[in-house]
Amino acid sequence: MPHDPSRIAETREWFVIVASDLRCAGLVLGTEPPLLEDALFHCQQAAEKALKGFLTWHKESFRKVHDLHELGEQCVGVDATLEDLLRRAASLTKYQIMYHYPGGDPEPTPAEAQSILVLAREVVEAILSRLPAEVRP
Repeated sequence: MPHDPSRIAETREWFVIVASDLRCAGLVLGTEPPLLEDALFHCQQAAEKALKGFLTWHKESFRKVHDLHELGEQCVGVDATLEDLLRRAASLTKYQIMYHYPGGDPEPTPAEAQSILVLAREVVEAILSRLPAEVRP
């Protein structure tokens, strides 16, 4: 049975933004000097929007939050095999605001930023692997 075109389109919209956030993270890590804080922000955003896209596909409503722990728990309620990965990904939540205000948070290292990008990509691929190919941008 074919999937509902409007559901495909709505879910795909999330993943278009996800792809943009991942691209931005990679690009700003490649600048000299690398824009580490911006990269981490885009990694968090990519993971967050991937979870929201997953929930959208499964017709699960969610609050307008940036909390990957909360969104991850909802996703695990739909697919328990995501639990270990989304538990690790919940740590990305802090990057949503961590560097957007002055306050003395230590600057991340390039190695930290690269590992966070790997985690964000892992989340996105895990989510996409559980959705129909039509939702990929």
